[in-house]
Order: sequence, then structure tokens, then C-alpha cells
Amino acid sequence: MSSSSSPPSNAEGERVAKFLARAGVCSRRDAERLIGEGRVKLNGRVLDTPAVKVTAKDKVQVDGKPVHTAEPTRLWRYHKPSGLVTTHRDPAGRPTVFENLPKDLPRVISVGRLDLTSEGLLLLTNDGELARRLELPSNGWLRRYRARAFGRVEQAELDALKDGIAVEGVRYGPIEAKLERAGTNSWITLSLTEGKNREVRRVLEALGLKVNRLIRIAYGPFQLGALAPGAVEEIPRKVLKEQLGKI
Repeated sequence: MSSSSSPPSNAEGERVAKFLARAGVCSRRDAERLIGEGRVKLNGRVLDTPAVKVTAKDKVQVDGKPVHTAEPTRLWRYHKPSGLVTTHRDPAGRPTVFENLPKDLPRVISVGRLDLTSEGLLLLTNDGELARRLELPSNGWLRRYRARAFGRVEQAELDALKDGIAVEGVRYGPIEAKLERAGTNSWITLSLTEGKNREVRRVLEALGLKVNRLIRIAYGPFQLGALAPGAVEEIPRKVLKEQLGKI
């Protein structure tokens, strides 16, 4: 029987949440949640606080499964189909991205999320610290989308988004938007650096449009390209070093 008091902390180690993130288990924030739920053990004892440091000599478990020290950083492009939730566990029982990945893929987490009905490029990594770094708006990386929306809009209305827009009390930053094709359904390309929850849909709804298809086609320097729906392709380490610097 394992106790749930906090095990001794190792002064020379790293915070357990950071350890779990670097090992590709989850983000630091999710690691703290897992600890709060009593799902993390250190040397056989259930952790009740994230304020504990660990070293390579310690034995860490999540949900009873051992967590090994971090492997070399890797990054994959994944073409997320519509209809999958970007989460490891869905309380509603809906199919998830991670249930549908190739079985030979190591444990990975996503760089950000895509909504249930959104599709396109989703980056996956085995390094939670890298995921956090790539999600930060401060890195200036553009997220590019193609949206099909019911309704009509003028380019001048889209140009106004360059100054940002407030929707229902939420302020969204500058968005570059170009009308590709007008009609009953309009096709619009949008580029933004924030990626707040349902940002593209809410901004276009504020212009009187109803998005019925949303595809992410690029995340920073990484492109969706011709990657088939459901397919996963690893980004070569040489490219990682060129785009991300020393990892």
C-alpha cells in the first residue's frame, strides 16, 4: 500500500512537472492536474504536490506506468481529420486524436489543439517543453487557416481585422485575411499568431459568416502540404535544428 504524503525532494533535480513534460507525458499544466488527481507516484508514493524535484535515479509513474527519462526531441506533422477531439481522454466518449495515431508512434502530446470539427495540420512532439515553447504567441509564428463560411463578406471588412477585433468582450489580435472566393460560401485564408479558443470561428461570426469548414494549413514554418488525412510524418532532425535552433 502506497502512502500519499510528499516524498523527499532532490535538491539537484528538476521539478516533477517539468520532468513529465520533457518526457512527453503532458504539458506542465496538465502534469500539475495529474498530480492533483493522485495519478502520479514517485518511488512508490503518491504525490500530492508538484513542488518536488526528481532525478534520473527516481522512479516516476503515471497511472501505474513507468515514465522514463526524456529521449531526444522529435516532432511530427499530423493531418487531423474532422471529428476527433484533441485530448488523451474525452469524458463524453468521443473519438480522440491520440486513439487514432499509428500504434508504433511513441507517447506524444500536441502543440496546441484543433476543435472537434476543425481539420488540418497538428504538430505532435515527445517533448512537453517544446510544445509549450511553440504554443507561445511571443514566438511570432503564424498559424494559417483556410475557412469556408456561409455568407458574403467584402475584402474591406477582412482588411479591418489587421487592427484586431473585440468579440463578446474578448480581444483578438491582428489577423491577416484574404478573400479567395466569394459566393454563397466564401473561402478565406487567415493568418494569426495567437490561436485563442475558436478564434477564427468567432471572428468570422462577428462579420456575419458561419464557418462550415476550417483547415489549418501551416503552423510557423511547417506546412500541411499534401499530407493525407490521418497521416503522420516525422520532421527530420536537420530541419528541426534549422527551424528551432539547438534543442
